[in-house]
Amino acid sequence: MKELELKYGCNPNQKPSRIFMNDGRELPVKILNGRPGYINFLDALNGWQLVKELKEATGLPAATSFKHVSPAGAAVGLPLSDVLKKIYWVDDLGELTPLASAYARARGADRMSSFGDFIALSDVCDVCTARMIGREVSDGVIAPGYEPEALEILKAKKKGGYNIIEIDPAYVPEPVERKQVYGVVFEQGRNELKIDRELLKNVVTANKDIPDEAARDLIIALITLKYTQSNSVCYVKDGQAIGIGAGQQSRVHCTRLAGSKADNWYLRQAPQVLSLPFKKGIKRADRDNAIDVYIGDDYMDLLADGRWEAVFTEKPAVFTKEEKRAWLDGLDGVALGSDAFFPFGDNIDRAAKSGVKYVAEPGGSVRDDDVIAVCDRYNMAMAFTGIRLFHH
Repeated sequence: MKELELKYGCNPNQKPSRIFMNDGRELPVKILNGRPGYINFLDALNGWQLVKELKEATGLPAATSFKHVSPAGAAVGLPLSDVLKKIYWVDDLGELTPLASAYARARGADRMSSFGDFIALSDVCDVCTARMIGREVSDGVIAPGYEPEALEILKAKKKGGYNIIEIDPAYVPEPVERKQVYGVVFEQGRNELKIDRELLKNVVTANKDIPDEAARDLIIALITLKYTQSNSVCYVKDGQAIGIGAGQQSRVHCTRLAGSKADNWYLRQAPQVLSLPFKKGIKRADRDNAIDVYIGDDYMDLLADGRWEAVFTEKPAVFTKEEKRAWLDGLDGVALGSDAFFPFGDNIDRAAKSGVKYVAEPGGSVRDDDVIAVCDRYNMAMAFTGIRLFHH
């Protein structure tokens, strides 16, 4: 198959639409089920590149949850604690495979953004992962293969219309990529930069200590940023992105957005949230929405009389601002990557509030000295990679 006609492009009025190979080769993908659309393929192919690189960099199975051509979450397959299993709603699935753990982490970090995602898996989709995907609201999945039973589980989603794509893991794209904007052709060399620990050698802060686990997390952050719409920053903890800020015009707004997502990830682990008395039969999406409101500033939208009764068996106590700050003070050892330099130290001030201790950014700002000084104030270790990772 050298080309595939699509229903429409980004919007229903944008026709005709297709994907095809300029060089006459076969497409590197097979459609095993469903009818993926234009945006589905953008998410699938960007997501595949991300998980492929995460697997190559860490040696661990990887997964990502893509929405609108940026990752909502990305992770490698490290075991989950009992608390993480609970907040990701997978504590009833028993022993998880490494690939299933990776997707639980990728989907669970920001469940609000991951609703209706397109999934990319680095490895053959196993039954455990398929069962997890089968009960979440998702548009489709791309993987290098599927176990027969896993494929049947996935085919049953969306009344048989779930999008399932198989990609050739040996496929190598052309070294030059092209796209059109307003009839003008843009051409550039593909970003084939290998992201590994070599990029973290230039530690510019007084604290030079970047342990192996922190280096792994910084590498995960940088690879994730390579496929995130810029400006972008990524907070990573224990092998998974916990906050991704994408497509912001101001870098500090990006840092705040991603930091608030990282905070929400950690707040969901607080006893006040874990003990919320949900009524039986509440759907996952409704629980996620309720938790998001409960830990936010607009909690009275949920806790007002006449409102909480639809969700809870009894009215929960307010999770106060002071209690939330006290809990967040326990978040530590977070890694932060940025796709371009931090122009001001205010980004570091914000990052510190979300437990950041390790930073990787290109460097090259006229205010590098100020950014380094703010890192030193918090005893952070920061590496200048010398490499920008813009993605558009």
